[in-house]
Amino acid sequence: MTDRKARRYFLQNSAAMAGALTFPNLAFAKGSVSSAIYPGAWDEAYRKIVAPALKKNAGVELELQPLFAVDQIAKAKAARGRPVFDTFVLDPGPRATGVADGLFEKFDANKMANTSSLLPGMADGFGVPIAAQFVGIAYNPKKFSKPPTRWADLFTEPYLSRLGLTGFQTTFGTVAIIEFAKAFGGSVTNVDPFFSELKKVLKKVAVIGAPAAMPGLFQQGQCDVMYTNTQTVGILKSRGVDIEFVAPESGISTFFTTMHIAKGSEDISNAYKYIDTVLSTDVQSQLMKPPYFMAPVNTAVALDSSLPVKNLSEMKKMIQHDWSQINPLRAEWITRFNKEVS
Repeated sequence: MTDRKARRYFLQNSAAMAGALTFPNLAFAKGSVSSAIYPGAWDEAYRKIVAPALKKNAGVELELQPLFAVDQIAKAKAARGRPVFDTFVLDPGPRATGVADGLFEKFDANKMANTSSLLPGMADGFGVPIAAQFVGIAYNPKKFSKPPTRWADLFTEPYLSRLGLTGFQTTFGTVAIIEFAKAFGGSVTNVDPFFSELKKVLKKVAVIGAPAAMPGLFQQGQCDVMYTNTQTVGILKSRGVDIEFVAPESGISTFFTTMHIAKGSEDISNAYKYIDTVLSTDVQSQLMKPPYFMAPVNTAVALDSSLPVKNLSEMKKMIQHDWSQINPLRAEWITRFNKEVS
């Protein structure tokens, strides 16, 4: 029994015994599950919405460890086969790394009821999507007479001098810069045109910041246009910030955030119950609403008007990127951006 498992076992049984002594008819708890979760809005949403639903519906306690995707992978690899949590939450790049490094248990979608509400092919032998992401351009409608409609527009006035720029550390940053590069003749594996064009205008860019800092910089008025996802736009708008999402003429980039069961997990049954709860219509509907704005993957959910689709099947027509091509190059791109830009 691992240290984490032993500690959890002691706490669960101590609590259960205390409850039984106080309330003789109280049923014993059915255990717990530990999950990595993105810090910030995701952590808050899962504590307020998912954890109570899991406890109510399955009698399972949810333990959350706030970690960014790259940190989840790094921590799992450093543990050398001793799982530090039961489930991962990942974007496509880290997911591909996890698959390649054998960090996931084989996933069986038939063990959950709510996978029947997913579009065909969403679940595979490694995991399942739990949220959709849509990437495009965000701008302050009170600062410009018309919105930017092309990626190349952001390197021209009046947008350039109000542009908030960030790098390849996040999935949304990576796919946005790839689309930037494609606008100037590049491709999914060739971002040189982005750097070449940026070099010409870099001194005029309003602000350059870490991905996590961009919403705050926009809210403070230090920039009035940036590339981001619909979730960030929804959160800022709910706070009273003047911001709108724009679908570029070349198309919206989309990807899924996915869940995976950690190799060697000692709570696989509860992990399936947890993921099934996340995929339930009620939970997905609540996560979609303010203040969290997480785009659902459950097709039974009536989509909010803040999303750029009326039906999830429309995602098939959007831009999706091959992360098996991106991953081998991404570290070099991050280093280059930090050296030449930051």
